[in-house]
Amino acid sequence: MTYYTVTEVRAEGRRAGSVVFGGAREALRKSAKLDSYDIFLSHSFRDAEIILGVKKILERSGRTVYVDWIEDAQLDRSSVTAETADLLRRRMKQSLSLVYAYSESSTTSKWMPWELGYFDGYRSGQSIGIMPLVSGPGVKPAGQEYLGLYPRVEELKSESGRLLPYVVRGPGDGTQWKSLEDLGRATSSFKRLANGR
Repeated sequence: MTYYTVTEVRAEGRRAGSVVFGGAREALRKSAKLDSYDIFLSHSFRDAEIILGVKKILERSGRTVYVDWIEDAQLDRSSVTAETADLLRRRMKQSLSLVYAYSESSTTSKWMPWELGYFDGYRSGQSIGIMPLVSGPGVKPAGQEYLGLYPRVEELKSESGRLLPYVVRGPGDGTQWKSLEDLGRATSSFKRLANGR
């Protein structure tokens, strides 16, 4: 089990963005709008290329992912307004879970802590996963202490041998995992991590 590095996520974003003229932001804007989502992706707007990679990684597990400035490009995330808050509340209510993509830019986000708090109150902490984006292999994420209240989204080898994102908690009671689908169901049933996974 490993954290996702900024380098690998950015590379994933570049691969996805390079096939569409206009790069990462244009690739994301061309995604189809949905009425409901498996995942509301809370992130810093400054991380566009990285977020494209995170979105693609989460979608590999068959999940639909809401990214506000893609689906609702008219939003002005630079200022806090009642209209933006109302739209974000509506989108969070349309989402089964929230993944909090924690990067260096997250500390300056005006919206991320608010989104996390709102979603926790609305759906419960069992529907939230923190996805640390670290600077390199073996680097431990540093961040706000309250992020430790939630399980993490990390890369694990699936039963078929593919590396996919899973929701992980531990090591206090031994490392345990559940799928992103289970995160959306808000199930508390984690499975023990088998050796080699």
